[in-house]
Amino acid sequence: MKIIETSIEGVLIIEPRVFKDARGLFFESFNKDQFDAATDGKYKFVQDNQSVSRKGVLRGLHFQNPPFAQGKLVSVSRGGVIDVAVDIRKDSPTYGEHVAVELTEENRRQLWIPPGFAHGFVALAADTSFSYKCTNNYSPSSEGTIRWNDPELNISWGVDEPVVSEKDRNGEEFCNFVSQF
Repeated sequence: MKIIETSIEGVLIIEPRVFKDARGLFFESFNKDQFDAATDGKYKFVQDNQSVSRKGVLRGLHFQNPPFAQGKLVSVSRGGVIDVAVDIRKDSPTYGEHVAVELTEENRRQLWIPPGFAHGFVALAADTSFSYKCTNNYSPSSEGTIRWNDPELNISWGVDEPVVSEKDRNGEEFCNFVSQF
C-alpha cells in the first residue's frame, strides 16, 4: 500500500497494490499495521456502512460532533465518486479548506478522513457502491450538515444539477457554522 499525504494534515489517500492477471485482480483493501503506522495507532474501526447511489446523487457535507465524532476510511467498490473532506477543526491552519479526490472501482483508492472534517461525495456513475469504515457509531443527535454548495467553501463537484436530499439542501451555511472541534 502507498500512503499519500494531501494538502490538509491528517487526510490521507491510500493506494493499494493491485495484482491483475487473466483471472481478474487481487488487492489488499485494508492493513491494520500500515494504517496504524500512518495514523499513529489512534483509531479503531467500530462500524461499516454502505451506500448505493445513482449517477449525480450528492451526499453531504456530513459530520458528527464530539463525543461521537467519526473518522472515516472511504472507498468505492463499483462506479466512482468525487469525495470531499472539509476541515472544520477551528484551530487548524486549513480550517474551511477542502480536499477533493476521485475514488473509482478502477483506481481502488481510499480516502482517510479523520474526526474534525465534514464529508461528502457525488456519484459519477450509475449504481455507485460506496463503503465507509467508521471509528464511532452513528449518533443522530450528534449529526451536523453544512450546505454542499456553500459559496464560501467553493467546492467544484463536477456535476451541474446534482440530486440532493432535503436535509442536505437545508444544511447550515458555513459563515454561520460554529465548530465543536
